[in-house]
Amino acid sequence: MPEIVADAFAIEGIGWVFAAALVAGIVRGFAGFGTAMIFLPVATRVVEPVWAIIILMVMDSIGPLPMIPRALREGHPRDLMRLFAGTVVALPVGLAVLFWVDPVVFRVVVSVLSLALLALLIGGVRYRGTLRPPLVYATGGVGGFLGGAVGIPGPPVILLYMASPHPARVIRANSTTYLYGFDLLVLASFAVLGRLWGLPLVLGLMAALPYLLGNALGWWMFRPGYERLYRAVAYGIIAASALSGLWSVIGGTT
Repeated sequence: MPEIVADAFAIEGIGWVFAAALVAGIVRGFAGFGTAMIFLPVATRVVEPVWAIIILMVMDSIGPLPMIPRALREGHPRDLMRLFAGTVVALPVGLAVLFWVDPVVFRVVVSVLSLALLALLIGGVRYRGTLRPPLVYATGGVGGFLGGAVGIPGPPVILLYMASPHPARVIRANSTTYLYGFDLLVLASFAVLGRLWGLPLVLGLMAALPYLLGNALGWWMFRPGYERLYRAVAYGIIAASALSGLWSVIGGTT
């Protein structure tokens, strides 16, 4: 066994990281969202925030890869360009916050933010105005900042597209492409900054295996007639993960 793989398995509690990847994959497979909100509150109890985000981005850049060609064909290129333009501007600010913030503060913020975003999703909160280009740019900026700072870029885009006139397949295609492109942007940023270290990179590749398995299992479990049930289960798992992150701070555990 290569030494770096042995080092990965030697990390105390690393099994929880792989378990969180599996559960996040299952939920992503049957509900289509929730990966970061499930994975990060658990992973940051085991590894530092920067490592957790590297692991997340690596595994999440592998999982959707087979879907990207179709998503590019079915998506709305102009919207994607606007989203990415806003993201590129705001991402460095978010990453600066990530590198600066205390790990305990990160765990609290990511858990509270996950619960807040979950409340918005459950409440059906959505933008009801016209989707003009400046709003799409701004949404990309918010996604870039949140994604860089706490690893959760998706909800602003999802909430925006709830009001979109585009067909459902276009919305899903754009969301998939945006999140995949965001993963690549973050990984490239870490590489340029010299922070794409060997061990978290290997951990990301290792976590990709249960994540892919979870995606396949969740996809197999999906039945259109039970969509509300799947969403309820996803919401419950996201809430449990976020609350566990808060409890680890309040209870003084890691």
